[in-house]
Parts: sequence; structure tokens; C-alpha cells
Amino acid sequence: MAKTEQQIRFATASDGVRLAYASSGQGQPMLIKAATWLSHLEVDWDSPVWRHLLRAMSERGSFVRYDERGCGLSDWVVPDLGFPNWVRDLETVADAVAPGRFALLGISQGAAVAVAYAVKHPHRVSHLVLHGGYARGRLVRSDTPELRNEAEIMCHLAEIGWGKDDPSFRQFFTTQFIPGGTAEQHRWFNEMERVSTSPQNAARFMREFNVIDVTALLPMVQCPTLVLHSQRDVRVPFAEGRLLAGGIPGAQFVPIDSGNHLLLESEPGWRRWLEAVNGFLSREHGGPAGAFPGLTVRQRELVELLAQGLDNAQIAARLGLSDKTVRNQVSAVFDKLVVENRAQAIVRARDAGFGRH
Repeated sequence: MAKTEQQIRFATASDGVRLAYASSGQGQPMLIKAATWLSHLEVDWDSPVWRHLLRAMSERGSFVRYDERGCGLSDWVVPDLGFPNWVRDLETVADAVAPGRFALLGISQGAAVAVAYAVKHPHRVSHLVLHGGYARGRLVRSDTPELRNEAEIMCHLAEIGWGKDDPSFRQFFTTQFIPGGTAEQHRWFNEMERVSTSPQNAARFMREFNVIDVTALLPMVQCPTLVLHSQRDVRVPFAEGRLLAGGIPGAQFVPIDSGNHLLLESEPGWRRWLEAVNGFLSREHGGPAGAFPGLTVRQRELVELLAQGLDNAQIAARLGLSDKTVRNQVSAVFDKLVVENRAQAIVRARDAGFGRH
């Protein structure tokens, strides 16, 4: 198999910040990864911590990821590193690369960004995968004087030691992300922290992470969702993964036997993760896979929404189509199902197993 390559381009956010994004793989389906901090598109590509995940996701179709504002190849000097801009940055990249629907991957704090995007743009997201994520930041889930002090100490630690040649300050964070890593992986992650962002930005990021709260958005997620979380995660408690899965309607939860926040290629948990994610992303959620084989993917989505009782205007809003396009597509579906009206189509669709999600 030929070596997978990536292509790096830039998009401009609404406030003028330049965002670097990378595309790898080809064809459908498309998967977009919501950005996290500690990223550098070029350095991550061949890293001993990320490369197995990046290659695996690129082999199943088009895979797009981008450097968070303030990180990697994106602009570092930015006026605002707040959560609303993270969501807008995902909108910018998605609009640049995906005219239609796509699957969305959120890891760590990227999970909250992915949830917010999926709620804001339900017609764009076909599948949602969340790993090591949380809906509540450190100070939201346990706001005590001791925890506030600990959180601020960590921010000061970043401000003091992040940019030093001596990696001992950064090693503290490395052991939270990949405590089971090898010496080589720890050395690489220590260096990644230094080259991915500035000490000032590292502290700004952590202060923003501490106050994330998307718990109210969880019940509004409409797309099929898979939540995975390492059982002994030091960086983000396992209970936060359970809370994500419990708050999103119908979400599937997969505990991973690992103590690493970022799964490493050598551990059994990585194979479990990959099997679960590939199985989930390969599954058709527009009704049973064997029903109505003559329909296109878009028409299957339409039949699913018809079976759920949505009218044309609601379907248009859900899929991001015009009312006229939906009317034409509904007529085409009636012809393929050999029915005369909407009521007959709904009966046939529900009899075939559509409308249950």
C-alpha cells in the first residue's frame, strides 16, 4: 500500500484568524476531527503518539483535521481563545472542505466543541464520535477552593516552564496524557508541547477548558453518537465519559481498558477503539441496511425522516436542502417505493424498520 500523504491548506475564520487544516485519504465517507490544543499538523503526522490514529482514519475515506487557533500552523497571536470561537473555527473548516454531510470526531476538549457544532448544525453531522471527552470543565464539575487552587497552579506551571529547554515542567502534563507511554513517546510529547503553542497560550487554553459547560446541549444531539473513554484516564475522569453518553439520546458507550488519555498503538485498547469506531461509522443509520436497496444514500435519509413523521419543511431544515429539492426527492422516493402518497410511504418505511432511531 502506498504511503498515505496529507495536504495542508489554510482557511480564514470570521475574525481574520488563519487556520491550518490538513486533508488525507480520499472519497467518502468524510470524517472531520474537531481541533484540540497540543497539535501541529506537520509534526503530528509521523509522531509515535498520533500517527496510528491518523493513518487509520485516512484509510477509510477522507479525513480532515486542523490546528486550533493559537496552535501549530494556525495563527498563534489571537485576541480570543474562547469556546464560541472554537465552534466557529470548526464551522469555517467544515464549510471549506465539506459541502454535504460528514462524520465528526471529538477528542478531549474537542468533544464539547463537536457536541456544540452537532446541535447547531444537525443537518451537517451524520455520525458523532467522542473519545476522552467531557461536557463539564474542571471548575464546573467540582468547584471547590482546593480545586480552584490546583487548576490555577497548573496554569502557572505552564506559564513558567512550557517554553524551557528543560522538559521537566512539561513532563507533568505528559504523564497525565500518556502515563503508559514509552520513553520515546514521552520525549516526543514533551517536545510537542513546546513547539505546538506558547507558554502564554497554554495557560489561556487551560483556563478556558476549566469553564467549559455543554451539559444543556447533550439532550439536543440528534445524530447517532458513539462515546469511548479510557477506564483509568488520569486527565479526564471516566465518569465524564459516562455523563456524555448518558446525556445524549441513544448514545452508545464503549469503555476502553486503558490508563492513557490518548490511546497508543501498542495497547489492546487501541484495537478495541478502532473496531468500535470503524463499525459505528460503517453502519447505516438511515434505516436497515437491507431494506429498499434501490434507494440512494440521500433517499434512504429521506425515507428515515418520513418514517419519523417529519414534514417537508422539517426535512429541508434537517438536511440543509431547499423545499423544492425535498419535494422533488420525495416524489422520486414515492416512485421507487411504488406508493401514491405520503401516508403509504410512511407505512411501507415503518414496516421495513425505518423510523426507529
